[in-house]
Amino acid sequence: MAKPGRLGVGIIGAGKVGAVLGAALRGAEHAVIGASAVSDASRERAETLLPGVPILDVQDIVERAELVLLAVPDDALGPLVDGLAKLGAWQPGQLVAHTSGRFGVGILHPVRAAGAVPLALHPAMTFTGMSLDLTRLLDCTFGVTADAAMLPIAQALVVEMGAEPVAIAEADRVLYHAALAHGSNHMVTLVAQASQLLRDVGVEAPDRMLGPLLRATLENALASGESALTGPVARGDAGTVAAHAGALREYDGGAAGDILEAYLAMARATARRAGSRGLLKQEQLDGIEQALGGPGQNGTHAPEGP
Repeated sequence: MAKPGRLGVGIIGAGKVGAVLGAALRGAEHAVIGASAVSDASRERAETLLPGVPILDVQDIVERAELVLLAVPDDALGPLVDGLAKLGAWQPGQLVAHTSGRFGVGILHPVRAAGAVPLALHPAMTFTGMSLDLTRLLDCTFGVTADAAMLPIAQALVVEMGAEPVAIAEADRVLYHAALAHGSNHMVTLVAQASQLLRDVGVEAPDRMLGPLLRATLENALASGESALTGPVARGDAGTVAAHAGALREYDGGAAGDILEAYLAMARATARRAGSRGLLKQEQLDGIEQALGGPGQNGTHAPEGP
């Protein structure tokens, strides 16, 4: 016997996120009535994670579903919602949830105007589109935005998927998403850059060298915050920082490379944060800035560090 309150769920966008969340809702005994999938990869993903679920047109899904899950790219969300509104597709009382991190429920205003219920359910997780993602949901947090009266519904859906809901105010959605993108996406770039440098100096397995270091760094940072900060910038070791900047400037062929640019930007940010915590004195901050090639500096000569 089905649990009370089970919904007919329609998935618009059987990408890595949509297919996984659809499978999680199905695991909570909701009925997935259909999914939209355009690419061959999306169709294969739907067949794997949502076996037996029919591939339907978007308008058919909206017509049949009690909960519509919009798992489409950010830039496609507004036009999709507006287009369906012009077709008169949204239904009074229907739940409509999107998975975008950037947007809250404001972008779903055509849904609200039709009498449907807008929800924003964004998983703070990176997905592969495979079944292992269902396990990752058990340690995942969702940024949830909804009208006050509807927030418990949004929270309940997240809990049913095995994750933890955290309410995010409508006005804070962009900063919330920027925080996640800065922490996650830029980490990939930093790892790629560090791996490139190590390969180019003859390290055959950069992942084996970086893995233990980065895992320990992440664990320490999450547990202790900026108290875990170490390294030449945090020590005010301007001589070492100048040597890094000079070597990277030569490696990147002047100032045109992305690795040098990233190193300089992150070193400056690290120095400022270390200074604000009282870890560095002003003269040390000045030395780091000079070592990085501050105004009037070429970054190749700097005061010796302590």
